[in-house]
Amino acid sequence: MPKGSNTNGNNSKIISTKSKDPTGLKNKLFVTGSIDVPFLAITIALLTIGLIMLFSASYPYAYSRRSDHNSFYFINRQLIFAALGVVAMLVMSKINYKWLKVATIPLYAITIILLILVLFLHSDVSADSGEDFKRWIQIGPIQFQPSDVAKFSLILALAFYISRYYEKMKTFKYGIVFPLLIIGVICGLIVLEKHLSCLVLVFFIGAALMFAGGTDWKVFIFGLAIMAVAVVFIVNNPKILDEYAGDRITAWLDKDFSPGDKRWQTNNSLYAIGSGGLTGVGLGNSMQKYLYVSEPQNDFIFSIVCEELGFVGAAFILFLFGALVCRGIKIAKNTGDRFGSLLVIGIVSQVGIQVVLNILVVTDTIPNTGIALPFFSYGGTAMMMLLFEMGVVLSVSRKSSQMKV
Repeated sequence: MPKGSNTNGNNSKIISTKSKDPTGLKNKLFVTGSIDVPFLAITIALLTIGLIMLFSASYPYAYSRRSDHNSFYFINRQLIFAALGVVAMLVMSKINYKWLKVATIPLYAITIILLILVLFLHSDVSADSGEDFKRWIQIGPIQFQPSDVAKFSLILALAFYISRYYEKMKTFKYGIVFPLLIIGVICGLIVLEKHLSCLVLVFFIGAALMFAGGTDWKVFIFGLAIMAVAVVFIVNNPKILDEYAGDRITAWLDKDFSPGDKRWQTNNSLYAIGSGGLTGVGLGNSMQKYLYVSEPQNDFIFSIVCEELGFVGAAFILFLFGALVCRGIKIAKNTGDRFGSLLVIGIVSQVGIQVVLNILVVTDTIPNTGIALPFFSYGGTAMMMLLFEMGVVLSVSRKSSQMKV
């Protein structure tokens, strides 16, 4: 009898314990372990410096162009999105990233729908040449670019696909055809938006994940050869592109080319960089941001960084970006899960590629393509998506053998 009583007591204890979480969902939904200290610290450092530089670069433009002369217009909005982004990052860092597998196909489908909708429901924005840019969707007071979602959607889709078919990635069908279809659908829709910079960025992100995923390296040699031939042909025949893109290539080649002031922004960017010298003119003391560098809070904000902080400050910021990418790669290497590893590689590749392309544009090394600088350039939805992605990396880092907090 005592024996039976003990058994019943134990059973009641077991039932009571299980009833607190009968499905075990809590253990599956939230990830255990501690986040990676260096990656979090670098992210916060870049975000903080980026917000400071955004305010410094944007207040003259905001005062001049806003009817209410509100110098704080851009920084106020960016601070709101940054705060929301930090919350999203911290929440995502606690959620088990493997749940993103469940969201892969729905998110990819939603991205395709958004990229189609923006072609018909876009905000009216035109280039000087009259070309319509079909990039933004307006929902009440919020304006966002579906292409910001498309970058993460592509990373997620390729990470899911490659982790599932990793053993077959050396084959032509699974290693080339299917990944290129996943990339090609998004790239094709972005072409219709007339968003050349995002097209280039998405293509390189996809290529980076294919390379990391095991696609035969000979394919990349062949692809680079084709790309080199295509670039040489386009540079020598820029008129085959849409007028706005062709004019940018012509302006890049011919430094005296200036119909519609196509080189105004680039030239003043170079003046700003040159004015900064070694140590800069001091935070807040830029002259080129006073309506010389067009919309200095956007793609060309790094030129204002160089002018105010000089070579030393700019080099430190580039060092932080490099450290973020390297730390992300280390997290990916120490993660036992291939899906998580590919997610991290895709996200840090996006940041690294975007930074490199932005710097190349600002320094007139490549034509002006309009690529934003992560953490620095103005853009609410882009900031929120970026910080959410940092949260994904932090979630993965909980399962890797890194320095913890």
